[in-house]
Amino acid sequence: MSAELKILQVENPLLEFGSPGQYMDPKTGLSEAGPFDLRFGNARKKNIQVGIVGPKDMLDKARRWIGRISSEIEPTVVQPYNKPFPGFNNIFQSEMVTDNGWSEELPTQEINAAYQQRDRYRRFQMMVDIYDRQFKKISLRNNKPDIILCCISDQIFRDFWSVTRFVTKQERKIIKAVEAEKRSSQLSLFGLDVEETTEDLLFRDFRRALKARAIVYQIPIQICTDNLLVDSVKNQDASIRAWNFSVATYYKSGGIPWRLKIDGPETCFVGISFNHIRTTHRHLVKSSIAQAFSNRGDGFAIKGENIPYDKNQGKSVHLTLEQAFRLGKEIVSTYREHTGVLPMRMVLHKTSSFNDEERKGFQDAFGEIPLVEFVNLLPTSFRLLRIGQYPPKRGSLCQLGHKNYFFSTGFMPELGTYPGPHIPSPAQIITSENTDIYKTCQEILGLSRMNWNTAGITSGQPVTFFFARNIGGIISELGDDMNIPTAFKYFM
Repeated sequence: MSAELKILQVENPLLEFGSPGQYMDPKTGLSEAGPFDLRFGNARKKNIQVGIVGPKDMLDKARRWIGRISSEIEPTVVQPYNKPFPGFNNIFQSEMVTDNGWSEELPTQEINAAYQQRDRYRRFQMMVDIYDRQFKKISLRNNKPDIILCCISDQIFRDFWSVTRFVTKQERKIIKAVEAEKRSSQLSLFGLDVEETTEDLLFRDFRRALKARAIVYQIPIQICTDNLLVDSVKNQDASIRAWNFSVATYYKSGGIPWRLKIDGPETCFVGISFNHIRTTHRHLVKSSIAQAFSNRGDGFAIKGENIPYDKNQGKSVHLTLEQAFRLGKEIVSTYREHTGVLPMRMVLHKTSSFNDEERKGFQDAFGEIPLVEFVNLLPTSFRLLRIGQYPPKRGSLCQLGHKNYFFSTGFMPELGTYPGPHIPSPAQIITSENTDIYKTCQEILGLSRMNWNTAGITSGQPVTFFFARNIGGIISELGDDMNIPTAFKYFM
């Protein structure tokens, strides 16, 4: 029995900027209409206060870069997606302001001491601590900057970018004792003191560790390396780097570059993801890393509860009814805190299925919200071939019988090419009953353009999932006891 095949083309949603009118390309919208928060008038920031932390030569490079992007930068390579950068001040009608009081040079003596440490894990920790002390100094000033440019030299980048911690013999005993406790609840029989050794993450990433430290002081950071600050044949065109850096810096400093135009009620989009954490004592699944966004552009991240790792669950991790309920309540509370209102519609995204307990827990938590939709974006091996040299168009919705396969990446006529490195892979979209599949796919396309780390026309994945791994890594660095700020600018 053959299944009916239907292919639809989902129209790209438009973005709103400062002046009336909507645009598809963020660069065009910003150039012609300015950032969305121009609509706020005098309530928006006119000066963006920028701190700088790093080795001395990197501080100088960062200052030169800030000066450079204040003026127009023409692309050196002519491509459809390479547009001239008009200058930060002209685009955002704001000025980036630096001050010596917001700049801290890394002490050379401390850097040398870190290099002399033979244990790679401790050496990594020492370098993180060096940056952390400079963040703290700046945070204690009466007038804190809006953002800190965290400058990392090529040498530090190579030598400290990640580290793996190996489990010692004593820690293996502790792991066995903890596992035995689960079975017998008689840990004391082993004669071990679990607190004798610290509980360390087995894998750490320098970027995530630095962002975690900055969150403590509630100052967002922008990582700056030579790949950003210096022209070279291996780096992106200076105009592209200027666009991406400027959009990210503006958003992290409290601005709103653009907003997704969505017709209909106030909507909260939430991505539910899971992050595996391996420590010297245990293997956990940090659940419920919720990335939530309003159609106004507000974004926030919420950490959930730990779930003990169960090898039998595989990749299909699920929340209990109680965990889903508590997470749902936290989402509603945080949304109200950020926006001042309750959403009228809640859309939950997940890359695995929602089971009955999760659905019930979330529905109970969202009792005050009129519309609740569950959307699964499942990975698939489904492929679609198109006549010609290019793959299916971005926005292609293939309906095969009762199944829906959606391409959030693909050939883009406006660029005349497919900008991705691999054959585009669709997601299978499964939705709640009576959900408009076309509208759901259009919103996924729109959410893929809400990544303010870039001025590119799309990021492929919807922003509800795009930063999941980074958020999970940052939260892991912070531990379970810390009250973490939820604003999304700290995690980008």
